[in-house]
Amino acid sequence: MIATVDTNTKQTDLDLLNQFLVSRSPALREELVLRHVSLIHYVLGRLGVLSDMGMDYEDLVHQGLLGLIDAVDRYNPGFGTQFSTYATVRIRGKVLDYLRSIDWLSRTARHRSKSIQKAIQTITNETSVPPNEQQISEFLGIDVDKVHQGLLDSNKIIVSLDALVNNDEDSETSLYDTLADDNQEDPAEIATENDLKRRMVGCLKKLPERDQLVLSLYYFEDLTLKEIGKVLEVSESRACQIHSQAILNLQAMLA
Repeated sequence: MIATVDTNTKQTDLDLLNQFLVSRSPALREELVLRHVSLIHYVLGRLGVLSDMGMDYEDLVHQGLLGLIDAVDRYNPGFGTQFSTYATVRIRGKVLDYLRSIDWLSRTARHRSKSIQKAIQTITNETSVPPNEQQISEFLGIDVDKVHQGLLDSNKIIVSLDALVNNDEDSETSLYDTLADDNQEDPAEIATENDLKRRMVGCLKKLPERDQLVLSLYYFEDLTLKEIGKVLEVSESRACQIHSQAILNLQAMLA
């Protein structure tokens, strides 16, 4: 979770921002960037990018830094958002663009991840209950360890409620793209969105308690996967696997 900043620090950041917006001083720009570097690691943690990746992690930190610099240069108080919120969005966008451009999963890993997603969908359709890892293993005829790795790989292709999923045409889209425009007042679209919310609440209640807890901690408490691992008393990579399966289970039930 983003660390709470005391009132004096917030005021100092606001003063610094206001000074920079007026002067565009390179020194103030650098100080703003340095003060908010922690946002980069927060975003990577939320995406399930593990710090033990070595040089790959450093590459992603660099991309996040570019996003942060871009946020400092583009921020406008007229947006009506706090700088930290705006910067988080810019950092996340830069990291996701980079991940998509390098296609960092091997063909085998990507195939295994998609096979697990389809298995969860098929089993859920047949039983109306999300499968556990053992059931996925038996369905695909692979070891549970490979299921765990496949779920971890799913996190690397950004399996998330607000990230990439596969649609019926096997192309990639965002779940956000399927929701109504917030600025659109069309009654039919409002009804559709409300129906989706009702369906999602119903599906969430049918998920295993562990899945419900992980989704609550991630999306409502804003914990990183490392922090969720501590709550569950498991490793960060295991928390990534659990998060991936929770998302895939929910997607399968909504479908």
